[in-house]
Amino acid sequence: MDRDRRPLWQEEPASRRRMADPVRTAAVRAVIIVAITLIQAMVAFLCTLAGSWFAFPAVLCTVASTIVATWGVLDVWVTRQVWVQRHGVRSEPSSTARELRRERRRARRQERRPSQEPSRTDRAAA
Repeated sequence: MDRDRRPLWQEEPASRRRMADPVRTAAVRAVIIVAITLIQAMVAFLCTLAGSWFAFPAVLCTVASTIVATWGVLDVWVTRQVWVQRHGVRSEPSSTARELRRERRRARRQERRPSQEPSRTDRAAA
């Protein structure tokens, strides 16, 4: 009976590579800051509707948090750019591309050999 059932969980290969650790750390930090900013904005809005005394300080905190959240999102972008610049993007050519390059190199070497040999003998004769 159990043989016919499919497992509940199947491992699938990741479609994208994992983010670098500093980039992921900055992204998590930015998400937390943005979430807190949204909560503060909602509190400020509701306090404004209710006419509470807390509305004005809440709006001021929300404006400050919006600036910090923008900074956090920019931090993710800058951290990613720095990571790529320092560590580069690792790409490995496929075997077919490598083989084509080898063939082109061989052809270029074959073309150079006949043209270079007479010039060497001319120099030796002179």
